[in-house]
Parts: sequence; C-alpha cells; structure tokens
Amino acid sequence: MKFFLCVIGMVMIIEGLPYFGFPDQMKQAMVHLLSLPDDALRRMGLLLMVSGLMLLYIGKTYLK
Repeated sequence: MKFFLCVIGMVMIIEGLPYFGFPDQMKQAMVHLLSLPDDALRRMGLLLMVSGLMLLYIGKTYLK
C-alpha cells in the first residue's frame, strides 16, 4: 500500500506540472480536446494505458 500511495503521489505531481507551468496552453489544449471525437479520445486513452503497461513490464522485468 505504501508503494501504491507513492506512485499515485508521483502521478499527481507529474499531472499537475503542466497546469502550474503553462496554464494558458493547458486551457487551449482542453478546448482542443473538447472538439475531438470520442473515438479519438478512446484510442488515445488505450495507447496511454498500453504504453504504461509496457513501461511497468520493462521496469519489473529488466530493471531489478
């Protein structure tokens, strides 16, 4: 559970960086995301999840 909380904390830090550093650009990106079709957002989400799984696999397998 301790490791899980550390990971969630790191994700929150990384997710917050663009909003803190570039608020105007993030607003423009959100407006652009609203104009994308649902299928494009689903494909982007799937790509991110698969990429995350690959990184986890590489980290657990090769970086011991």
